[in-house]
Amino acid sequence: MRVPIWVSNRHIHLTQADANTLFWPNHELVKIKDLSQPGQFASEECVIIKWPKSEIAKVRVLGPYRKQTQVEVMAWDCVKLWTPAPIRESWDLKWSAPITVIWPNGTIELKEGMIIAKRHIHMTVADAKNFGVENGQIVKVKTNGERGLIFDNVVIRVSDSFALDTHIDIEEANAAALKQWDWWELILD
Repeated sequence: MRVPIWVSNRHIHLTQADANTLFWPNHELVKIKDLSQPGQFASEECVIIKWPKSEIAKVRVLGPYRKQTQVEVMAWDCVKLWTPAPIRESWDLKWSAPITVIWPNGTIELKEGMIIAKRHIHMTVADAKNFGVENGQIVKVKTNGERGLIFDNVVIRVSDSFALDTHIDIEEANAAALKQWDWWELILD
């Protein structure tokens, strides 16, 4: 019942059209490293996210391009930007926070699109069967060590295009003294 942990920093997923506005027409992202999920990567490109009172620079663009532009931040980023963002699953952007995305070649104004990502576990269909869980199920996970914690409200996501891992952000990892590729136990009620 152990699941590896992938710790995520703030980042942005762009559509091709938004990348064209920020960088240049037909822009292709330059991969610098693969991420935990098959086909996903961190790119060389970074942008600035801004709200009227503050901004955060060097927000990494992740690839490949997506169907919607989405900014994923941490709770402290919302304090710095002076704007709240809801805790949501990826692509649940209706009524999410607005944000401005800037790069020297262009600016995009998102009326909605900034969220704090809800922690979640990616699994294949076979993994889900082995763990006895299903897509959309809410579970708990437990970590050990000096700062051991139980995290509740962890969403199971099932697809054969996934690799087994849990996605949490840096704030959550720091709360339990976790690092990239640590493990925790899945708890089923």
